[in-house]
Amino acid sequence: MRIISLFSGAGGLDLGLIQAGHHIVWANDNDTDAVASYKLNLGEHIFFGDIESFKTNNVPYADVIVGGFPCQGFSQANLLRSPEDNRNKLYRHFIRFIEAKKPLWFLAENVRGILSLGRGSAIKKIELDFSRVGYRVKYQLFNMADYGVPQNRWRVIIAGTRKDLPANADYQYPEPTHCDPLKLQKIQKNREGVLLPWINCSEALKDVPEPGESSDNLPNHIYSKYKVTDRNFTGHRMTDPNKPSPTILARGNGGGGVCAIQHPQNHRRMTIREAAIIQTFPRDFRFSGKMNSCYRQVGNAVPVLFARLLGDQLLKLEKFAKAQK
Repeated sequence: MRIISLFSGAGGLDLGLIQAGHHIVWANDNDTDAVASYKLNLGEHIFFGDIESFKTNNVPYADVIVGGFPCQGFSQANLLRSPEDNRNKLYRHFIRFIEAKKPLWFLAENVRGILSLGRGSAIKKIELDFSRVGYRVKYQLFNMADYGVPQNRWRVIIAGTRKDLPANADYQYPEPTHCDPLKLQKIQKNREGVLLPWINCSEALKDVPEPGESSDNLPNHIYSKYKVTDRNFTGHRMTDPNKPSPTILARGNGGGGVCAIQHPQNHRRMTIREAAIIQTFPRDFRFSGKMNSCYRQVGNAVPVLFARLLGDQLLKLEKFAKAQK
């Protein structure tokens, strides 16, 4: 299907949708390095600039609109978060595009902090806003590790279906494919078959050479020299090699502040490439910009594998899209 992508970043979500067989007709982001990475890997259909500056009548038709509107104001890591944070209002531009283009479906991604912001009032307001512009709305919290991503990464997916479509055209979330190994014996078969154990981070990185070795020809295989520690604080905890990676972070701006997760051996920080592998980017996907900017782009992305599964679910709705044309 034809898809418009907003707040696209370097293109993790879009790449997964493309892998599922969809066509991104228009994309946007206001980060110069992320747009450069997107163009390098996915094409010239992304436009740089603040979303407020784009008129919807200059954007092509699409069956679906997707996007991860900026989440810093919603994050549980932001101790000053508030329903009045200006960053929390950027979702209204997402709604502006949806109201103008009237896609059949939309998918919006955000951090789990969005569910508790304002004691739940923020997500209810967002749900109401989408409903008012003509969509049946639902949302669900996911751990990416349950879908084959070697990372404990909790994210909310808000899905909308245009109200004039029948109930059987509602978007259906993908079923889990993996599970915490400690819980496997208690879980029966799901719709797709037997659940597999989570993929741990050491397994995901087992054949990645140390940066600088003669066999190393991986792009972006450089790492932060920030000291590894053993403190119970975000970005400073030891990485358990027998579990999925901690959440790949996107803290800071292009000038600094990113805290890279420790390698499973805990002898250094993960390289940009290793973090991208944990985010299930292809190994030949190249990130543009300085090191901290690249770390941020990786950390901001939707894991490509999970995005592809979201796209697979959209494929099941193509008959309804064809009926509207």
